[in-house]
Amino acid sequence: MTDGIPSPYTGRWVARVRGKIIAQGLTPDEALRAAQQSRHKEKPEIIFMLSLPPLIQKIINILPAEQEIYLVGGAVRDLLLSRPSYDLDFAIPANGISLARKVANALDADFLPLDEERDTGRVIVSNEDGSRTFLDFAVYRGADLIEDLRGRDFTINALAFNPREQKMIDPTEGGKDIRAKIIRACSPTSFSDDPVRILRAVRLAAALEFHIDKSTREWMKESASQLGRISPERLRDEVFKMLGGARANACMRALEMLGVFPYLMPELSAMKGVEQSAPHVYDVWTHTLAALDYLDQVISGLRMGYDADKTNDMFTGLLGLRLGRYREQLANHFAKRLNTDRTHRSLLFFAMLYHDVCKPETKTVEEDGRTRFFDHDNKGAEVAAERLRSFNMSADEIQRVEMLIKHHMRIHFFASRLEHDKQTPSRKAIYRFFRDCGEAGVDLILLALADTRAVRAQDLTIDTWTAYLDIARILLENYWEKPEEIISPPRLLDGNVLMKELGITPGPVIGQLLESIRENQAAGKIETREQALAFAREEIQK
Repeated sequence: MTDGIPSPYTGRWVARVRGKIIAQGLTPDEALRAAQQSRHKEKPEIIFMLSLPPLIQKIINILPAEQEIYLVGGAVRDLLLSRPSYDLDFAIPANGISLARKVANALDADFLPLDEERDTGRVIVSNEDGSRTFLDFAVYRGADLIEDLRGRDFTINALAFNPREQKMIDPTEGGKDIRAKIIRACSPTSFSDDPVRILRAVRLAAALEFHIDKSTREWMKESASQLGRISPERLRDEVFKMLGGARANACMRALEMLGVFPYLMPELSAMKGVEQSAPHVYDVWTHTLAALDYLDQVISGLRMGYDADKTNDMFTGLLGLRLGRYREQLANHFAKRLNTDRTHRSLLFFAMLYHDVCKPETKTVEEDGRTRFFDHDNKGAEVAAERLRSFNMSADEIQRVEMLIKHHMRIHFFASRLEHDKQTPSRKAIYRFFRDCGEAGVDLILLALADTRAVRAQDLTIDTWTAYLDIARILLENYWEKPEEIISPPRLLDGNVLMKELGITPGPVIGQLLESIRENQAAGKIETREQALAFAREEIQK
């Protein structure tokens, strides 16, 4: 039970007599009644079976036998659902920080006094695979454990497990809600006590594929206006966990329906109902939600280990056939983070969420009835950057999102020319694309693939999709297979050599000449130092 090996009784109540399991049930009463049918003269011990990770047993062995300690919250929920958990919370009567320090020393792990006012300490364990497990030790928030649990956000998180005695404490029937796949607030004041729980409820519902109880939804709507009193960092963290997790589109749809956006990301509200001309089949907001969904499909279809034979979607199948050779490179690409607290994936999904944010304000209708959105990409980049600044994001993250939104139309231009004019991007065009976008160019390719599926949806043709896949393949092939030839040619000259050989003084012309030389290297027109100098002399004469 405590060695990390799953038992057939895991997550169930069992009746035990002299160490032998004689009956089981979903509740203590069920297990007891089942036991009484076969052993009506004996009094069984009713315990809850939970397969614990070895790390928890190590912690129990470190602490004195008399130390009262409970595994609580989401960690218990995840164990019941057989989900991996890298955040283990423990509740104790007192001395949270000193106990955490003791555990950290014994495990040779990192220690952090997380909240001195609430006597909460954190232990950070580095795992062999490079991941980290966070162990938080906090004193009861209330007079005792039961009061602590009842004051938590949702019943599925108001669970505690005594690892020494194998006993489950469930004062709000969270186990029953887990079995029914329901998210229910612990009390009517749960969201007014902490409005960020509105976002957490939506995120959990998407991640666990649960549904939110009707009364809980009403309480969420009533408290939405109070999100303004929550710190930007807490709001940001929940938003990016949603965008980096499962069903980001469902999360955003739920937030819009709950009336959250005016108090969280108000600029998104204006997109709803803004109509677009063909080939768009959706209004701007519906298109954005569809684009988030398709982005998830594109990334999933290109992940390591994806079984293309299991998809019944022809477009995803073609995606794997054309671009599947780059699965490993894409995995390494997404493993890089601009910030340790947020995933690369979540940043890309934020860019998709905001890529058309300025279409409402840039909308014009021409005489022929066609709807246009001039400069929505540049203006959208500015609006997204401002929102990220309000969330206190890093400068690197803001720059990346700005770049993605500003340049998100470039792949569409390449694909249109290929489909209608049979013209592939020139070597110089490929060079310029990655010169301007750098590593973000890879993200732009994925974003454009998802975007075009969301533009046309069921009207997307194989010809159009093939054109996009061909452009994606050409760009990725050059980026990963011909970097020195086209993407970043070796520098043949520097500014000092140019000034000496051409007899010119420092100024902007030096940088312009060097860049022109590199462009022509990428185009295959310059290969040697002598050719570079000859080209520079001709340019100066012009």
